[in-house]
Amino acid sequence: MPAIDLDPQQRDAAIRKLQDYFETELDRELGSFEAGFLLDFLADNIGAAFYNQGLYDAVAALSKQFDTMSEGVLALEKPTNL
Repeated sequence: MPAIDLDPQQRDAAIRKLQDYFETELDRELGSFEAGFLLDFLADNIGAAFYNQGLYDAVAALSKQFDTMSEGVLALEKPTNL
């Protein structure tokens, strides 16, 4: 799987969220450099699990839609004497 690359605005926002979390929940200051390394670590080590869950959720949603479409198509079936 290719690396998870965020655009610069998303990366900056994620770094700020990590910094806010550390400050609020752990009462510890986290510099932007350290937060960037933590973000990279999380993306490299557990990002794939979140990515895969997103794929599974997408497949489930598409499957549900496909079932609905299939029912609609089958409702067009005409009676036959064959």
